[in-house]
Amino acid sequence: MPGYENLSRMDLTYREDTPRISTREGVELYYESRGEGIPITMVNPFFLTSPSWRVFSEELEKDYRLLSYDLANHGASSHGGAEPTWEEHMEDLVGLLDALEVESTYLIGVSTSTVLAREMAIKHPDRIRGIVLTGPVFGPKGMRRQRQVQRAWLHTLETRGVAGLYEHMYPEVFSAEMNEFLGSPGYLAFREAFSALSTVEDLVNGLSQAMKDEHKPEMLAGIQVPALVVVGDDDFLIGPTAAKELAAQFPNGRAEIMPRCGHVPYVDDAETFQAMVDTFIKDVEAHA
Repeated sequence: MPGYENLSRMDLTYREDTPRISTREGVELYYESRGEGIPITMVNPFFLTSPSWRVFSEELEKDYRLLSYDLANHGASSHGGAEPTWEEHMEDLVGLLDALEVESTYLIGVSTSTVLAREMAIKHPDRIRGIVLTGPVFGPKGMRRQRQVQRAWLHTLETRGVAGLYEHMYPEVFSAEMNEFLGSPGYLAFREAFSALSTVEDLVNGLSQAMKDEHKPEMLAGIQVPALVVVGDDDFLIGPTAAKELAAQFPNGRAEIMPRCGHVPYVDDAETFQAMVDTFIKDVEAHA
């Protein structure tokens, strides 16, 4: 089944009986835990919430323990004050792992959350078994292009609201093939889901925070945990050549290119994405 057909099965409702986990003072995180085995923690970009992972990770759930959560100030996690810094987001993630008695985990970052995955690998390598950077927002030369895109999205959001931002983002983030497959009905249906995921304030805060990273290629040389870069060949932000060059900057990095997929390739082809993650983890564990 093409991954984008899973969109019709998306369930974005929250499990109200799930207890929140306290991390920093005044911060409680909503989380979900599914399956058993080696832990994989899936970190949302600022545009998505924890429940959105369910239909795109069903195969991994059979063999691994899957953790997902809403970042502080987003979704069903606590809101308050300024948008957390990357350091505070890392503190929250470590606190979540501690509370769930997870000694170490694989991290899957998507789009903006690849920054958080990279920072965790740099500053908390003892807690990370490996990282999967899906549609990373930094490239082998830097991230100037990413900041320009985020700035344009932020301007659209501030002038035209969530609906305008969706109209701006949709043809950039999603692949041409998915766009053709879904047509106008899919476009309109997903617009309703997108509008329900976040408030204007959440999105403004997230986009503003996303521009505060100063990626430098030399940062990756010190990352010792294995890294997998996964990029759709129709990603508007980073192409196959740049993805391979980025992976080569890690001491232990590799790249996988997903055909006919966009910036969030697991939406286009969830089955292939999960198979790539499974192969990566099995290989890392075999050589540990």
